[in-house]
Amino acid sequence: MSTGLDTRPSATTYDVEKLIGMAWRGQIRVPHFQRDFRWGREDVIRLFDSIVKGYPVGSLLLWIRPASKQALTLGALRIEAPRLDQSLWVVDGQQRITSLANALHEDGARDPRFALSYDLRNERFVPRPSAEDPHVIPLPTLFDLRRVLRWFTVYPEVPADLQDLAFNLTAILRQYPMPAYQVEQENAEVLRDIFDRMNNYGKRLSKAEIFSALFAGEESKQDKTLTIDVIAAHIDEQFNFGRIDSDTVLRMILARRGPNPEREIRTEFDDENRREVVEFPGEDRDTAFQAGEEALGRAISFLQNDAGVPHFSLLAYRYLLIVLTRVFGHFPNPDPANRRLLRRWYWRAALLGPEIFKGSSTGARRALCAKIQPDDLTGSVQNLLNALDRPVPRLPELRRFRTNEAATKIALCSWWALEPRDPTTGEPSERARLAECLTDRPTAADAVRYVVPNRLVPEKHRLWAANRVLLPFMEQEAGKTVGAVLADPPLTMDENTWLRGLDSHLITPEMVTLLRDGHVVTFLQLRQERLLSNLEGFLQRMCEWGFENTPPLDELLLEDLPGDEQALSDEESHAAG
Repeated sequence: MSTGLDTRPSATTYDVEKLIGMAWRGQIRVPHFQRDFRWGREDVIRLFDSIVKGYPVGSLLLWIRPASKQALTLGALRIEAPRLDQSLWVVDGQQRITSLANALHEDGARDPRFALSYDLRNERFVPRPSAEDPHVIPLPTLFDLRRVLRWFTVYPEVPADLQDLAFNLTAILRQYPMPAYQVEQENAEVLRDIFDRMNNYGKRLSKAEIFSALFAGEESKQDKTLTIDVIAAHIDEQFNFGRIDSDTVLRMILARRGPNPEREIRTEFDDENRREVVEFPGEDRDTAFQAGEEALGRAISFLQNDAGVPHFSLLAYRYLLIVLTRVFGHFPNPDPANRRLLRRWYWRAALLGPEIFKGSSTGARRALCAKIQPDDLTGSVQNLLNALDRPVPRLPELRRFRTNEAATKIALCSWWALEPRDPTTGEPSERARLAECLTDRPTAADAVRYVVPNRLVPEKHRLWAANRVLLPFMEQEAGKTVGAVLADPPLTMDENTWLRGLDSHLITPEMVTLLRDGHVVTFLQLRQERLLSNLEGFLQRMCEWGFENTPPLDELLLEDLPGDEQALSDEESHAAG
């Protein structure tokens, strides 16, 4: 049991300028038992908004202790940190310090969560625009008075009152006081106890955070150690699949290593005391994380390239990715026939949902992961398909378009398969642009636009899919709706390009005429019919209802081989006689 602190904490205050300078120089470190960075872009924006409004943002708890020389990672920053006799280790405040250090440094813009600017005209923090705007100043510029002066030298057209606002914001950001408690303590267990108490009273840690703290690895190797958060970042960077939540990543790691992803985690790497099946005996934590990331990558590649699911926000249910990670963890390179059957399985499972497994995702994860048997790919795929032996379900409902619901995610995948084009350029969709649009977003809402402003649509039709298009990349002119762009293409666009663009959104020239003439309801009715027809065809191709779930041909031949050998032997005997 902990005996408590050797000395009482000392109270102090750091202004943001000093605190962030220390972070950039490697004088601030994050203990390995800390939870991973989990804030999104909106959290970072709220932090800066609170600072400029003078709101309190909470105190820091810093642990004073030596630190070795190391190349450390802080958010998107890579810092060559020196050896120090005294450094500050963050026990509480990691999310705030990491956000400040990254958003105020030019290198932080590599991560969209930290690529922020301040819009002087609207007086708010916004994601950094793709093209430079004199009135929208990047935070690293706003934080540096000399850079602000140079900015207005380049853009003297910015009004004097907005320039004064920028100078005032610079002073506020640099001088904002951050209260901190500092603790000098040799025993790391005391700091763990403090961390546990601060994060468990009134707010429980997630399963992934508990797992990360239990199996954090050695402090000296943290810059080279995979964590759940690092795996999520790697996957997002490599596949443009979006940021997978920590608990889902954890369950993928667990599912690869055993048939029950809901098992007790405290004995995960203790083969003698683990009650569950041990499929990778002797495997240590680092090996499990590396193999889990590789299996997850293969599962995502399958979803994107075989199943037509481009992004995490379009995944019908998260548990399906967990099951696929187990499949690809045991069978890295399924043959084409089994890959096709796996695609069939994914889409059938997406349509049926977890209701067939006692109505819960937990039950579905357990039941389906248990169907996957190591060393038997064909048997595992057949087991998965047999678990879905149900009548053909109804088509997803297109009269209720909600991007957080499975039915809408399925519909969006059917739209993505059409390679939707930007009506202003005729360019087809790109996965990278979709991912950029959906940075830090739990659903695909930001990639979906109304054709006609919803206020002009009768209430009974407002939730219809027919008034939506998947356009993650369109640079929309101010005051111009998608419907107006569709009805009035750019003068430089030839007719064939325009028609291809319309068709990629399942809109015909006749529907465009209806839009021009203000016949909104008729437009919606006709397009709704076409969306339903497309969805039906897409799901028929993916689910292959009515097809036999025939195993690969070589599996059938192997099963028939003993009989064939006997028949050949009889023929040889007959010939010899």
